Amino acid sequence: MGIARLACAGILAAGLLAGCASEPPGAGGGDDPHAMQLLDAGQATCRPTTAAENAAGVAATNRARAARGLGPVRADARLAEAAAKHACDMAQRGRMTHIGSSTHGPSPRVKAAGYAPSVTAENIAAGHFDLNRVLAEWNQSSGHLSNIVIPQVRDFGIGSAVGADGKTRFWAAVYGAPR
Repeated sequence: MGIARLACAGILAAGLLAGCASEPPGAGGGDDPHAMQLLDAGQATCRPTTAAENAAGVAATNRARAARGLGPVRADARLAEAAAKHACDMAQRGRMTHIGSSTHGPSPRVKAAGYAPSVTAENIAAGHFDLNRVLAEWNQSSGHLSNIVIPQVRDFGIGSAVGADGKTRFWAAVYGAPR
C-alpha cells in the first residue's frame, strides 16, 4: 500500500485517501479539490448500509462529540442511503470525490433521499480498510473531525462500496441537521 493524502488535514497515512466537505443548504457545485482517480471505472459491489454499520459510525461520532462537550447524533436511514449511494457512485467511477455523477456535494443527495437539511457535511475515504479503521482515521484528522464536531449536526449516516478491483473500499459519511 502506498502513501496517500488525507485531503482536509494535509496529513499522510498509509493506504487511506480521504476528503471532507461541508456546506450550507443550497450550496455545492464547483470542482472538488480533493478528488482522486484511484481505479478504472467498472462494476462495483454496492449494498445498503446495515443498522450495525450505522450504529458503529454513530458511536464513534458521539465519542468525538462528547469529548468536546457536544450533544450526540443519531442514526438516520436517509443519510445512510445517501452515503451508500454516493459510495457506490464513487466505486463505479473509481474516483474519490465529493462531486457525484449527477450532484455537487452532499446537500442535493440528502434532499433526494427525503432529508431536509439546514446543514450537511460529508467525509469520504477510499482504501483497503474496514469501518473501524476509517472511523478512527476521520476522528484523528483535523479536517474530518471539523465535520464530525459541527455543533448543529444531529443526524448521521455512513455507506461503503467496493471498487472494480474487488479490494478498494469507498466510504462516505454524511452529517446533517434538519430544518
